[in-house]
Amino acid sequence: MSRTMQAAFVEQFGQPLAFREVAIPTPGPGQILVKTEACGVCHTDLHAAHGDWPVKPTLPFIPGHEGIGLVAAIGAGVRAVKEGDRVGVPWLFSACGHCEYCLSAWETVCDEAQFGGYTQNGGFAQYILADPNYVAHIPAGLSALDAAPITCAGVTTYKGIKETGARPGEWLLVSGVGGLGHLAVQYAKAMGLQVCALDIDDAKLAHATQLGAEAEVNARSADAVAEVKKITGGGAHGVLITAPSLGAFKQGVAMTRKRGTCVLLGLPAGEFPFPLFDVVLNCITVRGSLVGTRQDMAEALAFAADGKVKAVIETQPLSAINQVLDRLQRGDVAARVVLDFASV
Repeated sequence: MSRTMQAAFVEQFGQPLAFREVAIPTPGPGQILVKTEACGVCHTDLHAAHGDWPVKPTLPFIPGHEGIGLVAAIGAGVRAVKEGDRVGVPWLFSACGHCEYCLSAWETVCDEAQFGGYTQNGGFAQYILADPNYVAHIPAGLSALDAAPITCAGVTTYKGIKETGARPGEWLLVSGVGGLGHLAVQYAKAMGLQVCALDIDDAKLAHATQLGAEAEVNARSADAVAEVKKITGGGAHGVLITAPSLGAFKQGVAMTRKRGTCVLLGLPAGEFPFPLFDVVLNCITVRGSLVGTRQDMAEALAFAADGKVKAVIETQPLSAINQVLDRLQRGDVAARVVLDFASV
C-alpha cells in the first residue's frame, strides 16, 4: 500500500482548495484510520472554507464531515470497532464524555466537542483519522454513497423534527426543500406527520410533493403565511427551517401554530429578526438544533437502511471539489453532492 494519500486542503480562507499528496496518518492509542469510500459535501464545508463563522478553523485543514469508509487500522486500546467495519466520520468528531451535556446525551453541545472537517481534519482525503467512540456505524446493506448524506443532512433534519415535538397526524412545515429539506420531508412522512413544503423554487416544491408532502407553498407568494395557516388550520405544529435565509426564519415563526415549536437549522449570517410580540402572545417556542447525538445517528441511519429515506445524490470525484463548492455558492446543487473515492 502506498504510504501517501491525496487530500484537499483549505490553505487560505476564500481561496480554492489546494490538492496535496501527504503521508497517510498513523492511528495513535484510542484512534482509528478510515479508508474513505465516499464523502458528502455540505454547505457547512463552504462556510468552513470561507472562514464565515466567528470561531474559524486553524489553517491549513481538510474539510468534509460526511466521510464514509472502511476501518483500515486501529490504535492501541480500541474496542468499539474492528478492521473492515464500515463507519462514518461525522460533524461530531468527539466530545469529553463526562460533562453534564455528555452525561445527559447532549454531547453535541459539549464545550470540548471537536468537529470533523473543522477543528479536526475531515473527509476530503483518501484516509481519515477518527475517534472510534464517535463514528457512525453504517448498517449492512446501506452503501457508502447513500450513507454519506445521512450522517449530516439526515441526522440533522431527523433530530430537528424530533425537537419540534410534532406528533403523528400533526403538521410539519419544512422551509427549504434542498439538501436538508428533501430528507426532512421523507423523515417526517416516515414518522407519521403531515408535511407542508415551503420554498422559492417550484421545481423543489414539486419534488417535495413526489416525496409525499401533502401541500406546497411558494415562499415568495404575498399570501404565503395565510396560505400555510389555511392549509394547516392555524399554523404548523412544528416548523423546520433548513434554508440559510433570515427571511425564511422570520416567515417560519409567523407560520408556527399557537404553542407550536419552530426549530432553526439553517445558519445565515446576521441577527435573527425575532418577532417578539408574536412569539410571546402565541406562546411559540423557538429552538436551535445542532446535528444529532450518536443515538439520533443510529436511528436516522436505520430509516435509510429500511428504505424509508433516501438522499438524492450526485456523485463527483475529489478532484472536482472546487467546482462543487462554487456551485454550492451559487445555489446550483439540487440536493446533495457526494464525492466518490472510487475515482479520486
